Amino acid sequence: MKSRILILLVVFGSLLLIALPASAHPDEAPEGVSMFMVDAGYASIHDSYLTPITYDGIDLGLAYEASRVCKQGRWQWQLNVGADYNYVENPAKNNDLMKLMGDLAFNMQRRWAVTGRMSLTAGPMTQLRAGIVYNDVNSNNPVTVRAHWNVGVAAGADLHTRLWRKPITLRYQVQLPVAGVFFAPEYDESYYEIYLGNHKNLAHLGWWGNRLDMTHYLGADLHLGKVTLRLGYRTRLEHWNVNHLKVHDVTHSLVLGIGH
Repeated sequence: MKSRILILLVVFGSLLLIALPASAHPDEAPEGVSMFMVDAGYASIHDSYLTPITYDGIDLGLAYEASRVCKQGRWQWQLNVGADYNYVENPAKNNDLMKLMGDLAFNMQRRWAVTGRMSLTAGPMTQLRAGIVYNDVNSNNPVTVRAHWNVGVAAGADLHTRLWRKPITLRYQVQLPVAGVFFAPEYDESYYEIYLGNHKNLAHLGWWGNRLDMTHYLGADLHLGKVTLRLGYRTRLEHWNVNHLKVHDVTHSLVLGIGH
């Protein structure tokens, strides 16, 4: 199933490249983008609150990105808003988990020109991410809530070159939260107990000792006049360990986008 999804997305992206008309003017890469994206790929979820087994399956996502270069090219800001859905199964293929998350991230990065075509960026970022994981087999605790707010660092590298005589931007970017606050119940604590008023030890200070999140992106933006096409790869790691509970989620996704 995963290979079929990736093949279909590659074919769809290739058809877009063929169908969209070339620009009559050799425009340079814009100083910012407004991009709608779809992600599809592989997901692995381990959530010991729901099950001791790791589940594997598919990752699907929708996202919007806006970015702009400002202050005479010395700084750039980036806003990402998205939602992702994971459908994963246990090794025996007789039970499944479903995960739905929303994501809001903003960063402001300083730019350093390495050459006329290449620049490096780094700066502060903040992220709010929340959602649920559902296991329909569990009768007592079928759902767990995920919620965290982080501050950290975003960094990357951009290379502006040409492909088929059209401007193309090659980009690598990493987002690394450093500290924040996240929600986690006590071990074996039901949400009904929380509803009845047991609110002790639900919020936790997150740092690299008990929580490690990281997102890597590698891709290319092809600028065709007023249209920009995106093809990339994104991997996300979410790991935390607190209250004798462990979460370890990993996704690997192909990214397709269109914008201006």
